[in-house]
Amino acid sequence: MKEIVIAGAGKIGSTIADLLAASGDYRVTVVDRSQAQLDGLDTAQPVGLLCIDLADAAALDAALAGKFAVLSAAPFHLTVKIAEAAACAGVHYLDLTEDVASTRRVKELAATAKSAFIPQCGLAPGFVSIVANDLARRFDTLESVRMRVGALPQYPSNALNYNLTWSTDGVINEYCEPCEAIVEGELVEVPPLEEREEFSLDGITYEAFNTSGGLGTLCETYAGKVRTLNYRTIRYPGHAAIMKALLNDLGLRHRREVLKDILENALPATLQDVVVIFVTVAGRKGGRLLQESYANKIYSRQIGGVTRSAIQITTASGIAAVLDLLAGGRLPQEGFVRQEDIALDAFLANRFGHNYAQASAGHLAA
Repeated sequence: MKEIVIAGAGKIGSTIADLLAASGDYRVTVVDRSQAQLDGLDTAQPVGLLCIDLADAAALDAALAGKFAVLSAAPFHLTVKIAEAAACAGVHYLDLTEDVASTRRVKELAATAKSAFIPQCGLAPGFVSIVANDLARRFDTLESVRMRVGALPQYPSNALNYNLTWSTDGVINEYCEPCEAIVEGELVEVPPLEEREEFSLDGITYEAFNTSGGLGTLCETYAGKVRTLNYRTIRYPGHAAIMKALLNDLGLRHRREVLKDILENALPATLQDVVVIFVTVAGRKGGRLLQESYANKIYSRQIGGVTRSAIQITTASGIAAVLDLLAGGRLPQEGFVRQEDIALDAFLANRFGHNYAQASAGHLAA
């Protein structure tokens, strides 16, 4: 039985802990600086609890000593500290961050690490990169790779057409930070909340716009190989315009704590959500210009007797599946591992990755 530390006792951390503990193959300890958060951990399985400040290097080093891996489900600003502790302890490291700067530091640490460093193991970045790479490898040459992902309320009921389904800090960060893309074959930065588009899927109209971090390492992987590569977050129409007014016109991008307080006190959380994944790749096969797409919707449901939101299920299943593949020797055991190094078939065949395959997924050729 492998001993695992999960950093962060929030909604995602609790779901990861429950999935891993229920498998019978992992002994899980959840660490957090808040004893109240630990006491309220929503798990059906027994797990260890440890109250420490994740910014305290000595305490974190002690918690990681002798463990197989640490999985970071903590706020993005703690990512680097947890990764540095993993490198010091010689344990495998996995995280869920969408923060580009943090991932660059993780990659630096991985260069000399004796364990595997696998950042961005959630939904986007994470699973969406695995899907995009699987589609892209089927073409002789590539024209475009477009990834669209969103976690949305099933029943929107406010002007933002949005409910809080995961980290408020994470949402604000991806709405404020520059976004990577490949445009006309060149790696560039594009502004968040811009390049809005509308599309329909299953008769429902959505909007999508630039947000930071969703591409993971794909820009680096496909530099010089594709004309267009981009990631956009999916919302219901009208959301982007209001967020731009709050962030730009009212200046709240410079007062993120104020915006966080407003959102958390005005937007109710919900477990009745849906994750929408839509990836489209175009390129040439045998001289013909063709397109292939992957479309999937995943809904909230009960797992192990506990109702989990779709974003909890997808994010937790993503990092749990990658850990399982690592533990089973299916991934490199040291150095930096990209999401696109993971085979889609292996991911979906995994007991945790199967939470994606159970939904109405499809490869839709067009």
